[in-house]
Amino acid sequence: MINKEVLTSYLARMQRYIAKERLLENEPMRQHTTFAVGGPADILVLPTSIEEIVLAVRYARELNLPLTILGGGSNVLVLDGGIRGIVIQLQNMKATLQCQEKLVVASAGFMLADVCQFAQKNGLGGASFSCGIPGTIGGAVFMNAGAYEGEMSQIVSHVRTVNEKGEVCSYDATACAFSYRHSRFQETNEIIVEVELALKKEDPLVIQQRMDELMKRRRSKQPLEMASAGSTFKRPQGHFAGTLIDHAGLKGLTYGGAQVSTKHAGFVVNTGKATAQDVLTVIRMVQERVASVHGVQLETEVRILGEA
Repeated sequence: MINKEVLTSYLARMQRYIAKERLLENEPMRQHTTFAVGGPADILVLPTSIEEIVLAVRYARELNLPLTILGGGSNVLVLDGGIRGIVIQLQNMKATLQCQEKLVVASAGFMLADVCQFAQKNGLGGASFSCGIPGTIGGAVFMNAGAYEGEMSQIVSHVRTVNEKGEVCSYDATACAFSYRHSRFQETNEIIVEVELALKKEDPLVIQQRMDELMKRRRSKQPLEMASAGSTFKRPQGHFAGTLIDHAGLKGLTYGGAQVSTKHAGFVVNTGKATAQDVLTVIRMVQERVASVHGVQLETEVRILGEA
């Protein structure tokens, strides 16, 4: 349990620099995640600049408050007890979106779909695979998100971060330690604040046609009309998670308000009134059944945060 006085002190400091409407106490995280579940954050900070992030991190460090970072709220499951300490969510970080020759530079809070559309309008291809991935560009780099044989590591050329000391750092792509659904930032707990993409010149019409085709495929196969965190499980080596789950007879499996999607078994969805515990129970049931039937242990791609 965190001392209330310490949280009050943090708020008082931050209110000197950030408007009160972007400093939220006991904020329900179901309102800030695509799964639409989750208990309250002690304090939710919604910064708009690198300077505000630096202050938020330094004050949290000085007061010894735990710090959790979110992008757009996709790819996470916040548990029903909520998150203690400070949550910094980056969806308001939209200071920069610009094109320089074959480079696109974007603040971390821009939705990946918007960055793809910006690149298309500037005749820059190579990012089309990511046009339907939910979430921010910062979160996509953090997870090395991917789809349709592409992943962020193929197009990222430079990343700026704020580290745990509140210092601004820079990394080229080779220093990001990208691998399947992984980057160095998952270990260092740095906050990605800006991303540079190295793309290629291409006809905007050709890029748009490719994006339209991929979105059509995504809409036809994935339950985009329901609340979820995206693909729930990582792809096990030599298999597809959705296929294993389907062949184990689990499509449509329901517990409380959570369900294995009837459209794509790789997604656990919120049918309307799920709790985080409902979702977690379905995830565990799927893992146990797939291990029993196929001898494969599924790992969650979704990050599980907070207290039960």
